Amino acid sequence: MKNQLISIVLPVFNEEAGIQATIDTLLNYIEQQEEQYELIFVDDGSKDKSVSIIKAALEQHDNIKLVEFSRNFGHQLAITAGLQYTKGDAVVVMDADLQDPPEVIPQMIKKWNEGYEIVYGKRMQRDGETFFKKITAKMFYRTFKHLATIDMPLDTGDFRLMDRKAVHQLLKLREQDPFVRGQVTWIGFKQTSVQYHRQERMAGETKYPLSKMIKLAIDGITSFSMKPLQFVNIFSIVPLVSGVFSLGYMIASSSYSLAGVGVTILLFTLGLLMLSIGILGSYLGRVLDQVNNRPRFIVSKTEGFEERNKGIHHFTDHFNQRVE
Repeated sequence: MKNQLISIVLPVFNEEAGIQATIDTLLNYIEQQEEQYELIFVDDGSKDKSVSIIKAALEQHDNIKLVEFSRNFGHQLAITAGLQYTKGDAVVVMDADLQDPPEVIPQMIKKWNEGYEIVYGKRMQRDGETFFKKITAKMFYRTFKHLATIDMPLDTGDFRLMDRKAVHQLLKLREQDPFVRGQVTWIGFKQTSVQYHRQERMAGETKYPLSKMIKLAIDGITSFSMKPLQFVNIFSIVPLVSGVFSLGYMIASSSYSLAGVGVTILLFTLGLLMLSIGILGSYLGRVLDQVNNRPRFIVSKTEGFEERNKGIHHFTDHFNQRVE
């Protein structure tokens, strides 16, 4: 429908090698659609020429907008910030490397017009990714499904369309380290999927190395599951019971070394204790972040937003207030 405005949020971090191709592809896509579009690029503290390339395109196209972070705050917070700047009747979140093909967006819009308020992309194939990344991603989604209190669909990323009212509710959530795809599942609404083929990155390299993948997994599980805490209670019983039975058996059979038994039990107990403390620490760390109540991100400036064209727009995330 011609009167519909669709916002597209694109987090950007050091995408100099491919950002121009992304801009050109999206502009070409928009020209062929009936709906109106705005492209909101959120720069997550890039150190390359990504921002200057976006600014050059912004000067030529009124529907391109830019939000710049004061430093790198992370992909999930870049999505969150971008959502706060959207005006569309529906909002699409997608990566800025064209692995999420724009050709899928009309399918999402069709589902949205049928009455679905959230339409997520379900990856049927992932090109250009290592076997290790594919298998670990598959393991994470299935582990998360068993642990979490929400039924997050398998094999889905952040590529999705959300109705304005879903976005409004999503922005009410205030986690310091948000796991956006889990949050979208948690808020509910009528949801469905469209299947797509995730393409190989056209240029540059992945911005999700193993360390960031692990952090995202930990954030997701600790945000939506208390089962790891329950495991701590179970593990605390295991070494005690096993130690008692093992020691009793060795004494009864007269085939034991006190030193060996002591060292074995000690190491086993310490290992489980350290694991338990690590799990507890992850949860306590999230509590500390919330208690500190720092802004989740800081925007240094924005460009392309009509009401803010008079100068640099400073924005912190506290209480969703914007301060000129």
